[in-house]
Amino acid sequence: MPEKKKVIIGGINGRMGRASSRLLLDSDEFELVGAYGKADANYVGLDLGELLSLPKTGIKISKDFNSANSNSKSAILLDNTHAGPSIAAAKEALNAGVRPVLGTSGITEEQFQELGELAKQKKLGALVIPNFSIGAVLMMDFARQAGAYFENVEIVEMHHTKKLDAPSGTAMHTMKKLATARDAFNRKEVDEHEMIEGSRGGLGQAGVRVHSLRLPGLISHQEVIFGSPGELLTVRHDSFNMDCFLSGIMMSLRFVNSIDELVIGLDNVLGLGGNTKARVAASTAK
Repeated sequence: MPEKKKVIIGGINGRMGRASSRLLLDSDEFELVGAYGKADANYVGLDLGELLSLPKTGIKISKDFNSANSNSKSAILLDNTHAGPSIAAAKEALNAGVRPVLGTSGITEEQFQELGELAKQKKLGALVIPNFSIGAVLMMDFARQAGAYFENVEIVEMHHTKKLDAPSGTAMHTMKKLATARDAFNRKEVDEHEMIEGSRGGLGQAGVRVHSLRLPGLISHQEVIFGSPGELLTVRHDSFNMDCFLSGIMMSLRFVNSIDELVIGLDNVLGLGGNTKARVAASTAK
C-alpha cells in the first residue's frame, strides 16, 4: 500500500476545518498530521480530539502553519481560513516544500499572480478552490454554456451571516466563466436610478450583476438567472450541509500532487476547464 500523504489543516475551528478533519482522520489515503487556527484562540494547544469531541488523536492544535509543520513535515496544506491569512500560509507552505490547497474566497488578482509565480518558481502544485462542491462546479459550467445563448443574466448568491466576503468566491468564479461565453451582458436600455444605492447589485465582469444575501439558516446557495423575451432560465445550486464538499476535497488533495503550477477552481480538477492533466487526475480519483 502506498505511503499516506501527510496533510495539515488550517482554519481548524471553522465548519470546513472540522468537516475536513473528520474526513482525513478516517482516510486510507491521507494522514492528518497537524492543525492550526487563530493564534490567540483558547483551543490552541489542545488535542484535536478535544475540539472535535472525539477520542484523543495525538495531534496538538498549533497557532500557525509554521508551528504545525515543524512538528510534522507535511506534504499538503489544506487551508480553510480567509483570503489574507490563507495566502500568507500558502506562501509559507510553498517555501517549505508543501503544496497548498486553499478552500477560500476573496483572493485578489494580484494575490493570484504572486501565488502563481511562487508555485512556478518552486515547481510545486498549488490549488485555489472557491467551492469544493461538485454540484456547484457543474452549476457554474452549465451557466457558462447558457451564457452563449442568453444576453441577460444576473447572479444571486446566498450565504450565512458569518461569511466575510461579498460577492462570494463562487459568484466571482461564475462571472469569469460567463465572460468566456460572451464579452458583454445586460445591454443598457434605460438610465436607471437607484433610490437606495446598491439596490441593483454589484456590477462585475462582462456587465454581470451580482446580489449577495446574508441570512441565518443559509449555508451556501447560488442562482444564475438568464432572461430572454418570453422566458427565464434559472441554474441553481444549494448546499445543505458540509457533506457536499467532501468528495471535492479528496479530489483536490489527490490532484495537487499531479501538478507543478497554480490551478484555480474545482472545474479544472474535474476536467471541465480544458486542463489535460486535470482530466487524467479526475478519471483516476477514487
